Amino acid sequence: MTDRKYIICSAGTHEKLQMAAMVASVGVASGDSVTVFFSMNALEHFVKGHSNKAPAEGDFGNLLTTKGVPPFKQLFQQAVELGNAKLLPCSMAMDLLEISESELDDELGPPTGLTKFLSDAEGGTIITF
Repeated sequence: MTDRKYIICSAGTHEKLQMAAMVASVGVASGDSVTVFFSMNALEHFVKGHSNKAPAEGDFGNLLTTKGVPPFKQLFQQAVELGNAKLLPCSMAMDLLEISESELDDELGPPTGLTKFLSDAEGGTIITF
């Protein structure tokens, strides 16, 4: 049986985005379905033209860059390419940040409200970053 993982990604730091991306990509590679909900400080990293750099919380975040670990955006893209991952932007965060759907990276699906996301996640595993 396939496990359903639902990841809430609201932090915009390198370490948390990286861990969320690793959970998503490993989950999909293991045969699970994965849905990632980007809100608050995480969403800005998925606007076209935005720098792929996220601020590090500590030394480990800097090591992720200097040691050649695949970037979080690449891991999220790979999860989508494997076919069983959805990346969803928070509709409220889009409104507050005044971001239109056309401004988001192509891998992101339709804007979704938290209520819908949580309703869909019922019975699945919810992980937050």
